[in-house]
Amino acid sequence: MDGQNDVVMYQELTAQNGKKIGIATLNSEKSLNALSLPMVESLLPKLASWQADNSISMVLLQGSGEKAFCAGGDIRDLYKAMLDKPGEYAPYVEEFFTKEYTLDYLIHTFGKPVLVWGNGIVMGGGLGLMAGASHRVVTVSSRIAMPEMAIGLYPDVGASWFLNRMPAGCGLFLGLTGASINAADAKFIGLADNFLLHERKDALVEKLLQIKWGDTVALNHQKLSDALRSEEDQCRTQMPLSQIRPHQTEIEMLAKHSSLADVIAAINAMPGDDKWLVKAKASLDYGSPITAHIVFELLKLGQSKILADSFRLELGLSVQCGKLGEFTEGVRALLMDKDLTPNWQYKTVSDVPQSIIDELFTSPWAANEHPLRELGQLDN
Repeated sequence: MDGQNDVVMYQELTAQNGKKIGIATLNSEKSLNALSLPMVESLLPKLASWQADNSISMVLLQGSGEKAFCAGGDIRDLYKAMLDKPGEYAPYVEEFFTKEYTLDYLIHTFGKPVLVWGNGIVMGGGLGLMAGASHRVVTVSSRIAMPEMAIGLYPDVGASWFLNRMPAGCGLFLGLTGASINAADAKFIGLADNFLLHERKDALVEKLLQIKWGDTVALNHQKLSDALRSEEDQCRTQMPLSQIRPHQTEIEMLAKHSSLADVIAAINAMPGDDKWLVKAKASLDYGSPITAHIVFELLKLGQSKILADSFRLELGLSVQCGKLGEFTEGVRALLMDKDLTPNWQYKTVSDVPQSIIDELFTSPWAANEHPLRELGQLDN
């Protein structure tokens, strides 16, 4: 594999009839492959070139090591940029999220099959890479979450789109609690397509190299789907039990509430003392009241938006969150000082003034100046 020291390693493997499989490996095992700006800047042109290259039939995106596909965005540089400009617009924040969302959108609209190997931890920015792939694999160790409540940000990377496409109430519950889900849950809510054993990955790649890939994209999708399904049939019995299904009735009811306070009260009143639910409630209690409002509002707005507009909405939100200070404080408490005592600007959701939420949802740019204004225009 090329570039062992590169932030992303690339490989092109030649299949039986000369067609190729492009493999991109996030290469920061020490940081659990946290998605950094250099990684994004490496992936964008490479994926674009593979998209245009007729010899590349499919792409495999994976993480180095055994612990994680990608544990989220590398937010240490974001934290520094926000600290340098407290309460102000930070150019680095705009640059990071603009490029990250452009990459996520490219994966959503890639055309050719994209297989993401979602082994181990897949959180935040990692889920942004995985959610838009045409073929998403989870394993025994997959642990998937959007835990942004804990850092005063919000579930971004297209979550306003994909949280709305889950079974009733699930997006709201997962967004507000940051609850970690397993392979069975991911399949149930539509964030994963196949359950495979991680130790079978090399054998799967060998199987993919035996496929006679063609020039018809739809047929290539079908060939990959068939290969994954036959592999899944051999390991289905080892899939963990769903953590969501036992609480599905109560989670569905969340969608019927019209106020955020009622939703939070309903989550806290959910019956059961299993470890997963107890932890979800604790995370909700720890998280930012401002973020809770963002999640609630985002899911209402996201229902009526096309994918490109969802990313445009989120970019404005992320830049505004960079100015507000809640994000900075959340990162400090959880990742920097690690004292786990964030000094949120408001103690409860009822304390948060509507004016704060309105400002967060106000785009910092005129429509013709939006950094993602061209997103989606080439797809029509």
